[in-house]
Amino acid sequence: MNRFHSRSFPFQHEEEDVALMEEVQTSDMNDLVVYNDDVNTFEHVIQVLMSVCGHSPEQAEQCTLLIHYKGKCTVKMGSLNELKPMRQGICDKGISAEIL
Repeated sequence: MNRFHSRSFPFQHEEEDVALMEEVQTSDMNDLVVYNDDVNTFEHVIQVLMSVCGHSPEQAEQCTLLIHYKGKCTVKMGSLNELKPMRQGICDKGISAEIL
């Protein structure tokens, strides 16, 4: 019986280490959120998401629909350094965006 417990004990630590690493990695992640407005057209928002965030046409369209109907949408997740230029590019095109 002792042998069984000693063999399972290291596996328990490995699982805890993996969970801790995942928690640390996700805490470094931020959301780039785009907000709805009454000014920009669907086509404009779709084009901006494709050019600035690298979205496919389908992904950009889905995000644009969520922005329109929900008022906002997380269009990208990443590090602050990765998202800052994207936020600036979106805002430069007249679309409201924040990094949260």
